[in-house]
Amino acid sequence: MTWLITGGAGYIGAHVARAMTGAGERVVVLDDLSAGVPARLPADVSLVAGSALDAGLLERVLAEHAVTGVVHLAARKQVAESVAEPTRYYRENVGGLATLLEAAAGAGVRRFLFSSSAAVYGNPDVDLITEDTPCAPVNPYGETKLAGEWLVRAAGEAHGIATTCLRYFNVAGAAEPGLADTGVSNIVPMVFDRLTRGEAPRIFGDDYPTPDGTCVRDYIHVADLAEAHLAAARRLGAPGAGGDLTVNIGRGEGVSVRELVTLIGEVTGDTRPAVVEGRRPGDAPRAVASAALAARELGWTASRGMREMVASAWRGWQLRRAAEPPEGA
Repeated sequence: MTWLITGGAGYIGAHVARAMTGAGERVVVLDDLSAGVPARLPADVSLVAGSALDAGLLERVLAEHAVTGVVHLAARKQVAESVAEPTRYYRENVGGLATLLEAAAGAGVRRFLFSSSAAVYGNPDVDLITEDTPCAPVNPYGETKLAGEWLVRAAGEAHGIATTCLRYFNVAGAAEPGLADTGVSNIVPMVFDRLTRGEAPRIFGDDYPTPDGTCVRDYIHVADLAEAHLAAARRLGAPGAGGDLTVNIGRGEGVSVRELVTLIGEVTGDTRPAVVEGRRPGDAPRAVASAALAARELGWTASRGMREMVASAWRGWQLRRAAEPPEGA
C-alpha cells in the first residue's frame, strides 16, 4: 500500500510518517507548511506542499503516487482560536475533510484513518472515558472533530471505504529532539516557555474536586501515538478489512496539573513554585481515557511514561532554543 499522510510535516504527523516508513510502509506527505517543517521528514518521503482544500491537487497526488490509503491529520487545533474563528475552523477542518474524502473516493482509495480528539467528549463526569461516553463538545474545535467523525463514517459507508477514527488525549514528548513540538499551546511547552522567560508556571484553578484540587488529564507520548497510527493503518490494510472503528488513544492514567508541573521542575532543575490563577472556562476536572478498546482491536498499548515524555520534550526545547538567534540580533 501507499499511504498519503496529510499534515505529515507537523509535530504529530512527522512522528507518524517516521513510524510508518520505519515499518516498511510507503508514504507520501501533503502539508501546507503553516505549521509543518520539511526537515522533520525522512529523506526518502515525498513532500507535496498544498492544502486538503485543493481538490485538483488532491486528485493529482492520489493518482501520481497510486495512493491506496489516507491518514488525515491536517487540521487547525487551537481551542481558543476556534472560539474566535469558528467559520475558519469549520471551513478548514470539515470542508478540507469533505474535499479529501471526495477525492479519495474518486481515486478508489479504500482505507481512511482520521485524526480525531478527546475534545469530542466535552466535559463528561466519569472516571474513565470510554468510546461509549456521550459526545458533547464544548467548543468549535471539538465540534469540527465530531462532525469529521460523522462525515468519515458516512463517506465510508457510501463508498465502501474502511475507516478508523483515533481520539487522541493529551500529546507530549518527542521521539528525538528535532521532532519536538515547536508551539507553546500545549501544557508542557507552555510551562517550558514560562520557565525560560524566568516566570513561574501557571496553574488555572486549584479548587476542582480532584485529589490536589487541580485538573487531571491523560497524557500520551507522541511516539506511542505514532505507533497507534501504524497499528491502525495495518489493521485497515489487512485483507478483508472493512467497516468502521473508533478508539481512544491514551494511557488510561490520570496526572494532575500540579503533579505535571512538579515533574517538569524535577526534569528541568527549575523548581520555582507555580502561581495559581482562576479557572479557565470549560476546563473539565478530569479527563482520562479507557484504553481497553485500543488494546483489544489494535493490539496496541502505550509503553512510555510521564518522565520520558517531559525529558524528551525538554531536550527538544533546548535544541530549539540553541538554534534561535539571541534577542536583539
